[in-house]
Amino acid sequence: MDYVFEHLDQALDLNRLADIACLSPHHWHRVYTAMRGETIAATVKRLRLTRAAADLANTSMSVDAVAKRCGYDNVQSFTRIFKDVYGMPPAAYRRRGTHSQFHTTGRGGSTAMYDIAIKTIPPMTAVTLEHVGPYVEINRAFDKLFGWLVSEQLLAPDARLFGIFYDDVTAVPAHKLHSRAAAVMASAASVAITPPFERAAIAGGEYAVLRHKGPYADMKAAYDWLYGQWLPQSGRTPARAPGVEEYLNSPRDTAPTELLTDIYLPLA
Repeated sequence: MDYVFEHLDQALDLNRLADIACLSPHHWHRVYTAMRGETIAATVKRLRLTRAAADLANTSMSVDAVAKRCGYDNVQSFTRIFKDVYGMPPAAYRRRGTHSQFHTTGRGGSTAMYDIAIKTIPPMTAVTLEHVGPYVEINRAFDKLFGWLVSEQLLAPDARLFGIFYDDVTAVPAHKLHSRAAAVMASAASVAITPPFERAAIAGGEYAVLRHKGPYADMKAAYDWLYGQWLPQSGRTPARAPGVEEYLNSPRDTAPTELLTDIYLPLA
């Protein structure tokens, strides 16, 4: 998985990946698919398009540059594949994707109107894997955590998947951001784990919860709205606790436009 993430802009040869895994191509592909719930080709496509969507939503890179950064030499092929998955061509997604509804529009502010639920949650213990780097790349830690839980037969039916985010993206350089991919389940407090996997706590208390529907790449705009507009108008004060996201369905079997994420803002 490390090799895949580090070479998304290059051709990913299946025989080379099998060599890295120290298995024959046939057996490696079967083991990978059984453990991950998708083929390696599906994983690579999903990760490349997730990176592309993040670049389109959050940077001014040209469509051609986005395509090349994601391993597509032909921008026409990239456009066709992106449209098949995200429902619109890359240029249209940049203008009209879910993120666009949170963008401010002059003196009127954001046109987005989202319901915010105030919820009290109990403290939770999670099995986690640390991620250091851009938050949009936390799926790198989730892929490793998910694979380890499956291989150790620890992934319980009651598992809930969370991201725990410790740093402020406006104050900490992207390459130093600290987060954790986390699985909360009844056995998390007692199951035997070994490094680099660790137990970590999700603080109990009151949270403002925004439910986001759409690609993960679009959530930066939702955060800007939540912290920049809702919070100052709410009369509430944020608590000294990490922000949390809960992932309510899986990108492995859910279209990006149908992904559901609860964004938890801790309140004092």
